[in-house]
Amino acid sequence: MFRGCSPQDIIQGMSKDSEGAADDPLEAARRVLREEADALRTLAGRLDGAFTEAVARVLACPGRVVVTGMGKSGIVGRKIVATLASTGTPALFLHPAEAVHGDLGMATEADVALALSYSGETDELLAILPALKRRVRSLVAITGGVRSTLARYADVVLDVSVPKEACPLNLAPTTSTTAMMALGDALAVAAMEARGFGSADYALLHPAGALGRRLLLRVRDVMRTGDALAVVGERASLHDALFAITRANAGAACVVDDAGVLSGILTDGDTRRFLTASASNSLQDPVGEAMTRGPRVATADQLAVEALERFERSGERVRVGEVPVVSEDGRPIGMLTLKDLVRAGIVLNGDGDD
Repeated sequence: MFRGCSPQDIIQGMSKDSEGAADDPLEAARRVLREEADALRTLAGRLDGAFTEAVARVLACPGRVVVTGMGKSGIVGRKIVATLASTGTPALFLHPAEAVHGDLGMATEADVALALSYSGETDELLAILPALKRRVRSLVAITGGVRSTLARYADVVLDVSVPKEACPLNLAPTTSTTAMMALGDALAVAAMEARGFGSADYALLHPAGALGRRLLLRVRDVMRTGDALAVVGERASLHDALFAITRANAGAACVVDDAGVLSGILTDGDTRRFLTASASNSLQDPVGEAMTRGPRVATADQLAVEALERFERSGERVRVGEVPVVSEDGRPIGMLTLKDLVRAGIVLNGDGDD
């Protein structure tokens, strides 16, 4: 009835209906969310020893969890595979229609199969059950048909039956697929917690994500070295130090004593402040008179996110934008800058000009 109408005309037409009318989109949306939330609460209260058994089988599996399902259940199954894999449980999706043409070879005797079908009578799934059951260690079913063919094949049955679909025709899989997905999440998270899978483990599986970078990236991966590192002695002139900083395209120089051990840092800001306050006002004055002594330092093996604390600590006379990286004997081997940490994704934004 709305075909060809503009969105504004449709909104105006719906607003003329009485509150709570069947075609009121807000009321329809609220009803769907309430019904699906109620179904999930019911599902949570219905969990029993079968769920515990399913988790135990996943944990004991030396291979992978092979998830299979057709149609909407297959879409849910792919999401469950992604959740399992990202939380420490190796998993793959096996399409039932492709499985009968050779893809069944993906499943091995080291695997646990997780089969999804709300009715438990999906033809494509039933076609592979006899062979799948023989190939894997055990078969776990997520179904609303606890007396279905799928349930009879399964070693463990997880009941996701719902009173009705949120679809007003009670036809389109809505509440049932929500229940399936939520139970898959519950299975993955329960296995994750039982396995002791922590944030460091998560980061290893998500190296490109923000969490992965924060938990895996070390100072050595981010610090500036070689020609990008300016190092001068305490007796060097400010003039020479500024040229060293410029050649390195840096914002500061590491200052070392006669033994080559870090004794301070010289930033552009240090130089400006010294020249403003110095009576001689000369670039020929030694670096040692203008540098900041005893700067905070980082080590190469330190997590970059830990080194970030050097930049974030309050109470500094000026804002710190560079932190020297030193070896075990205190010699400068790199420079860590706040801008480099931002570029590496350790912080979302930030600046450091001193």
